[in-house]
Amino acid sequence: MIKSMTGFASFTAEGERAAIGVTIRAVNHRYLDVQVRTPASFAGLEGRLRALVQRRVSRGRVELAVAVQYREPPSPEVELNQAFVTRLAEAIEKARAGGVVDGKLTPGDLVRLPQALVIKERPVGPDPAESDELGPAVESAVERAAGELDLMRAREGEHLKEDLDGRRLLFAGLVDRIRTAAEAGRADLQQRLAERVAELSTLLQPDPAAIAQEIVRTAARSDISEEVVRLRAHLSQWEAMVEGDEACGRKLDFLLQEMNREINTIAAKSNGVSVSELIVEAKAELEKMREQVQNVE
Repeated sequence: MIKSMTGFASFTAEGERAAIGVTIRAVNHRYLDVQVRTPASFAGLEGRLRALVQRRVSRGRVELAVAVQYREPPSPEVELNQAFVTRLAEAIEKARAGGVVDGKLTPGDLVRLPQALVIKERPVGPDPAESDELGPAVESAVERAAGELDLMRAREGEHLKEDLDGRRLLFAGLVDRIRTAAEAGRADLQQRLAERVAELSTLLQPDPAAIAQEIVRTAARSDISEEVVRLRAHLSQWEAMVEGDEACGRKLDFLLQEMNREINTIAAKSNGVSVSELIVEAKAELEKMREQVQNVE
């Protein structure tokens, strides 16, 4: 089965206590590398969340981020600036002793003085029990996001498959043309060798049987039947992998290496300009397929 290694998905789960946001992105990578980022209070879930992703993805670099926004409004904290209030009380006491003011320092006086009270919001965070209760909701949200990522990778994989299928058929056609051109080149080589031997026979007394045998051996060295058979087998195996259920990116990459090796062997054995031109086309097509396979899981 062909799936792309790249994709992105996000999912938000709205609950009574909190909103859970999940983003997950995947990019090309030689192996599977899953990175998980969660709030500190949910660090214990990282192993299970990584396992959820691994059930969906077998290759690529995956970055999973989880955010939890609690709905409880922040509660204010009020702190008394003790040093300021003490100095203020001392100053008022002196003023009272001098007859400047009358009465005592009241709470209302403190409220009117911004330096006397420090008011700040206390951030809301879960206690351990609340984190345990939200754990299943976090896992469910990650499962949904991973499912969306998988769908996106599968849709992109369909486009990759369409492109690779077209290139596979084009390459198979080139292999047939190379075989035909190579056979013509081998026949031409045999004819040229026979003509050359005939020219030399006027000057020498060669053994006709030995000469004929040597011509056959020389022509046989340019026979590419084995390489063509192996190439066709690789192409059949390619089609079976693509239609199977397992991830096949690495296997397709290996097949391309084998096919490139067979083409190089054919290039070394074949004769003729037309064969050389077809081999250049075939190698160029294999390179395009290799580049595309780098995106396949």
